[in-house]
Amino acid sequence: MVLKVARRAQIPPFIVMDVMRAANARAEAGKPVLHLEVGQPSTGAPAAVIAATQRALEESYLGYTDAFGLWDLRCAIARHYQHSYGQDLDPRRVVVTTGSSGAFILSFLACFEAGDRVAQVAPGYPAYRNILTALNIEPLDIPVGPDSHFQPTPQQLDSLPDLEGLILASPGNPTGSMIGRQRFRELVDYCAARDMRLISDEIYHGITYETAAETALAFTDQALVINSFSKYFAMTGWRLGWIVLPEDMLRPVECLAQNLFISPPSLSQYAAIHAFECHDELRANVARYARNRDILLNGLPKAGFTELAPSDGAFYVYADISALTDDSPGFCRRMLDETGVAATPGTDFDPRRGHRFMRFSYAGSCEDMQAAMVALAAWRR
Repeated sequence: MVLKVARRAQIPPFIVMDVMRAANARAEAGKPVLHLEVGQPSTGAPAAVIAATQRALEESYLGYTDAFGLWDLRCAIARHYQHSYGQDLDPRRVVVTTGSSGAFILSFLACFEAGDRVAQVAPGYPAYRNILTALNIEPLDIPVGPDSHFQPTPQQLDSLPDLEGLILASPGNPTGSMIGRQRFRELVDYCAARDMRLISDEIYHGITYETAAETALAFTDQALVINSFSKYFAMTGWRLGWIVLPEDMLRPVECLAQNLFISPPSLSQYAAIHAFECHDELRANVARYARNRDILLNGLPKAGFTELAPSDGAFYVYADISALTDDSPGFCRRMLDETGVAATPGTDFDPRRGHRFMRFSYAGSCEDMQAAMVALAAWRR
């Protein structure tokens, strides 16, 4: 008997998770591993979040919440926009989600019909493309590189006809590149003039090094703005994110959220209310990322990785390794086997050109970053 597997389920894997599995298997075999593959802070959640979790376990029923999340958390997120960006945000427009992944699913379902065409950059976060594909929405890659600071331009969008939407990410994954204020305004205006839905992925906000990231809310109230407690707030496994919605999307997204998720995890929500009290602790994490960034930007060229993307924010370095190989998956496997350093092949982020690129994550400890640079320099000697 052969039973059907739906075509929508036959999407590419999230390759970084495969790399992490191989690295973990190596560690379980007693061999050393230095994790530069996964974009996950190596610190745990802030202390006030942990304390709030313990109180919630003792004092709260922890049943379902509203589909849009706890009102106190939505208000805390709205205050965050006032404090961090000077944006006066109505908490009603804040939707708490099951991670940013849940936010993308809700946003794509509410914004686009099957067959619609949605643009995102390549290299870019692979789950955009794969979720869109699973929903029978057509993802269109915008090939970007150093000439456009690894971000799209209105001129590039002109070459893609009949677009219904655009996904932006600043800082971006895997490059860490950011969109400047003028470019951001041009892209917002471009979408508005063509009635295109704009989705702004802002999950790496707070992790920047020279200048702060711009939020799409500074330019428009029509964008869907997605963020998460995973990166800056160091709460990856808590699976909590949010969307800031335009007014016309509130009821459609609420109906989807009720049916698909019922509500986000209640324990995580009670804890996350207190994440906004922890900026001193969180800024210390960012200071460590900055030190790690310096270690990689100084150490990688000494190991032969000389062509590097800007890394304005987030905690990634995207390297052009075309002088070393045209098989980044094989190169990454060999590097892990021979040095214990795990990194992600560029094919995860750019199906067409990624065989010549790879991504290093510097979210770990300074000691691990230094050890990785020593290992790679010895390997490439």
